[in-house]
Amino acid sequence: MAVSRNFYRAASRRMAAPTSPARSAGRSVRGGGAATQQVQNLAVNLANQIVRQRELANRRARLGRIFTAFDPIDDVLPNNQETVTRGLFTGGVGTMVGYHTSSVLTAAQRSYFTDLYDKDPDLDTTAVEQLSIAYGHFGGSGSKDTTGNLNNDTPSRAIYKQYAQLLLPPDDKKFTFNGIDSDSIYIFNFNRARYREKIDPGNIEINLKKGSKHLRLIDDSSVAGTVGEAGLIYNIVSGSIDAGTSFHSAAAKHYYGLLYPQHGIAILNGTGDVGLDGKYLGIGTNTASAVQGMNHMLLRDAVSQSYVQYPTTHGLQARSSEAVKSTYYFVRMKNAEYNYSNNPSFVSGSLGQLAFSTFVNDPQVYITSVGLYNERKELLAVAKLSQPLLKSFTREALIKVKLDF
Repeated sequence: MAVSRNFYRAASRRMAAPTSPARSAGRSVRGGGAATQQVQNLAVNLANQIVRQRELANRRARLGRIFTAFDPIDDVLPNNQETVTRGLFTGGVGTMVGYHTSSVLTAAQRSYFTDLYDKDPDLDTTAVEQLSIAYGHFGGSGSKDTTGNLNNDTPSRAIYKQYAQLLLPPDDKKFTFNGIDSDSIYIFNFNRARYREKIDPGNIEINLKKGSKHLRLIDDSSVAGTVGEAGLIYNIVSGSIDAGTSFHSAAAKHYYGLLYPQHGIAILNGTGDVGLDGKYLGIGTNTASAVQGMNHMLLRDAVSQSYVQYPTTHGLQARSSEAVKSTYYFVRMKNAEYNYSNNPSFVSGSLGQLAFSTFVNDPQVYITSVGLYNERKELLAVAKLSQPLLKSFTREALIKVKLDF
């Protein structure tokens, strides 16, 4: 800017010395045109000089650059959503491999529910709880009041009311299966940490076995589904997911329960006991009054026995489903960028000279991680490469970093 001001002052002095009005006017026109052209030429030269200086500064910065600001248009792709599914059980497997209970629960707790583990928790400290199972009865049958109350506040009644309050509309008191109310229900309540956002509809199968009878149950999300107070609701019907969703007696399906995927809960109809090949579970449900039936243990035995017979395809099979929002960052490194390392091994001596003279004009570095910083240069995230990436003056790199939220 100092050059520009001096120039304009010099031009002003040249234009202010006319000898007469007429000659002044003529010279003013001719002088003004020459001065304008000179101004334009000097402006162009000055602009070119600024551009060259900036280019040189950019080149120098690229040689030792530590940070590169993302271009929000070209380098950042936000708000991408995809559905991620994984096996519901420990290790990301889709089939539960163990149906163990724990002796830690008190007798009173076991009258209400029991937890199922992948390993015996009494023998293996790595055992992980997968789900809880329980039995509920609208009138309190199938269990015994052990508190001394006179209002028939039995465990089965408490369980029924608890899940009715959680899953049913305020004006609905009973679970309804295919249009028929039921007083008796079995509950599979999957561990919240296991199903994440929800159980993946169409990827759950419940197998039950008692004696020679075997029943396979799936949800009907491929053809039906409703939305209620508890979110998505699907019927549980007889069928298999071994080779894709396949219904048994598709034209006249037998309805056995309800699936609430967003709550991680499956409710089975416990009414009736005509056998596993009929419309009811047939696992020997005890609905007598003032009797500690422990019906949820009957359910556990039925599931466990199906797995014992067919350990790879029966028992409980399920997957979780989660909608993941992602932002992609495209980290672009041109040939002249990031060819030198700030690792102490890259230099030697007290003056910080390059350890190898060949690194002066032909450095060879390996990129192992990418750091994402905010505007205050605070490290927010680190992305690790699966293997080191060679970078030099003859190589460019593009690394895609994905952040999930």
